[in-house]
Formats: sequence, structure tokens, C-alpha cells
Amino acid sequence: MTKSIEKGTICVEDLEIGMSRTLERKITQNDILLFSKVSGDQNPVHLDEEYAQQTIFGRRIAHGMLTASLISAVIAEQLPGHGTVYLSQTLKFIRPVLPSQLVTTTVKVTNIIYSNRRVTLDCRCKVNEKVVLAGEALVLAPSRKFD
Repeated sequence: MTKSIEKGTICVEDLEIGMSRTLERKITQNDILLFSKVSGDQNPVHLDEEYAQQTIFGRRIAHGMLTASLISAVIAEQLPGHGTVYLSQTLKFIRPVLPSQLVTTTVKVTNIIYSNRRVTLDCRCKVNEKVVLAGEALVLAPSRKFD
């Protein structure tokens, strides 16, 4: 289940500090399996309940990068949207995401350099209002001048 709010590309000329977009997605067992296959990350903490019970988490968890990929989805599809080029991303993994949890991902504009189309974005993923992942992205935003 994925829920996007205010979808659509926003060109750099229309961006403003404080603009934000949100995506809600329930992380399913199938998401974890597919991500494991696509990424090649077969760590048993994600795939083997018996193994995971012996870890500090006490149960299986979703891949941290699966959660981080939700940030990419917001940037690519909503803010700024299609045509955006990732330049860099920092990530801090704060809490694990468990299978079947609803992750709310919010990306917010914190800085814009209009002359070179550079946009800095605060990126947060939350479960039950608690931050599970935080970071900052630097992107090259689309522009009407390049249509």
C-alpha cells in the first residue's frame, strides 16, 4: 500500500524554502524479499526469523536501504519530481523498520540556489511518529529553461 500526497514535478523556478511532500508506504514481506533479490543483500536479519531472534533486534527487520529508497521515491516523483538528478545523500539510521509497518517519508526544501538549480532537502522517515531514518539530499532540480 502506497499513498502519495501532492504528486507532480516542481521546477526550480517554482520551489520555495519549506515546501514538502510526503509518501506513506507499508513495508511488506514481499517488499523485503524483492529488495533482497534486487540488491543482493541476503543478510539473514532480513530473511530468517530464527536467525533474527538472536540479534539485537529480536526479530526480522527491513533493509535500511529499502527504507531509504522511499526518500528517492519522493524526490523522483514529487519534490522536485521527474527530471531531478541526485547529487548526494546522507543517511542516519535511528530505529529499525519491521515488516508490516507503515513508513511516512517526508522531504522538505531547506535551501535553494536558483542560479545552478541546487536544492537541499531534509529527508525523514517515521513509523508511529518516531523518526527511523534522517538525512539530507542535494539534488539538481528540473527547470523550465531546459524543457
